[in-house]
Amino acid sequence: QVQLVESGGGLVQPGGSLRLSCAASGSIFSIYTMAWYRQAPGKEGEFVAAISWGGGSTDYANSVKGRFTISRDTAKNTIFLQMNSLKSEDTAAYVCTVVLPTGRYWGQGTQVTVSS
Repeated sequence: QVQLVESGGGLVQPGGSLRLSCAASGSIFSIYTMAWYRQAPGKEGEFVAAISWGGGSTDYANSVKGRFTISRDTAKNTIFLQMNSLKSEDTAAYVCTVVLPTGRYWGQGTQVTVSS
C-alpha cells in the first residue's frame, strides 16, 4: 500500500557532494516523519537524519552534523539529503523510511560510494 523509492546515489571522490531523493506514494493521507538510515557492509544500520512533516524540525547523527542537510517537499511527499564534504566512511546503502498513522515503511536503498 505504501512505496518508497530512493534515487541519487553514485560514486564520488572524498570531499565531493551528492543529493539523495526519496519519494513516497500509495495510501498516504498524513505523514508524521520521514528519515534516512544507512547500512555499510559488515556494519549495523545507523540513523542519519530525520524531519517532521508538520513543523519541519530536523535531527542529525553527530557523524553527519554540519555536512548533511535533510529537507522535504510536502506537495510531493518527498525528502532529500544533501551530502557535502563526503568521507570514505559515508560509503553505505542509504535507506529511506516514512512514519504514517498506519505504521513505518522502508525503501530498498540507494548506494553511495565515496572513493578516490
